[in-house]
Amino acid sequence: MSHLRPPVVSTANAIARAWLVLLLLTLGWDASGMDLPVMSQIGTSAGFPWRHHPLLETVLHDGGRQLATLAYLLLWGWVLWPATNGPSRRERGTVLALVTLSMLTVGLLKQASRASCPWEWSAFGGTAVYTSHWNLLTGDGGTGGCFPGGHASSALSFLALCLPWLCSPVAGRRRAPGWRWLTAVLLAGGLAGVTQTLRGAHPPSHTLWTLLICSAVALAGWRLARPWLRGAATRANAEATESQDGPGAGPPQAWPSPLGGQRPASAAERGGHQFTS
Repeated sequence: MSHLRPPVVSTANAIARAWLVLLLLTLGWDASGMDLPVMSQIGTSAGFPWRHHPLLETVLHDGGRQLATLAYLLLWGWVLWPATNGPSRRERGTVLALVTLSMLTVGLLKQASRASCPWEWSAFGGTAVYTSHWNLLTGDGGTGGCFPGGHASSALSFLALCLPWLCSPVAGRRRAPGWRWLTAVLLAGGLAGVTQTLRGAHPPSHTLWTLLICSAVALAGWRLARPWLRGAATRANAEATESQDGPGAGPPQAWPSPLGGQRPASAAERGGHQFTS
C-alpha cells in the first residue's frame, strides 16, 4: 500500500488550531496579570539595569532592526526575480503584500495604543500607572504608544514566508522549506521579544500579541488569496502541459513508480514506448 502525504488543508487546519491555542494562552496570561511580576524580576525602582547594555541595545536591537530592513529589501528582490521552480511570482507578491500589511497593522495599533512601556511604569521609577494595554479610553500617565511590540514585529511580520510551502496552492510542493522559514521567523521574533523585555521596553504579553496579530494577518490574507493563486497555478500547469505534449495530445500514460503507485509518463517515455513491442 502506498503512503500518501496528508493533504495541504490538514496543515492549514493544524496551523489554525495552533493559533487558537496561542490565543487562549495569551488571554489567560493577560487575565492573570503576570506582566508586572515578570518585569519586577528584571527591573528595580531605579529602572532597568540592562536597558542600555551594548549587546541588547546596539547588537540585538539596532542591529536587528537593520537586518529586518535588509530582509525586506531582499524580499522585494525575490518577488521581482524571474519565475523559478518554486513559488510563482503571484505567490511571492502575495507574501510581500502580507508582510507589508503585518508591519502596517502593528504600526497603526501602536499609534492608537494608550499603554506606556514598562520603563515608564511608576514601579520602575517612571510616571505611568500599570494598566491593561487594552485600555483605549484613558492614558496611564506616560507617553503611550507601546503596544504591541514593534521590534518583535520586525521579525514576526515575515511569518507569511512559510505559506507558499505549508499552504501551497500547487499539489506536491515540498513543505520542508516552509517549516524552516517558520522556525527561523519564530526564533528571530522570540529573540527580539526577549531582548526588549530584558531592556524594559515590552512585557511578555506584547510579544505574544504581536505574534498573534502578524500570524492572523498572514493566515487570513493567504486564505483570501488562495483561490486566486490556485487558479493561476492551474492555468500555468495546463499551458506547460500543452506546450510539452502539443495541442490535441491525449492524457499521459501511467507508468509504474519506484515509490509505489503509478506516475504519468514523460514525453520521452511515451515516444520510446511507441517503438518497442
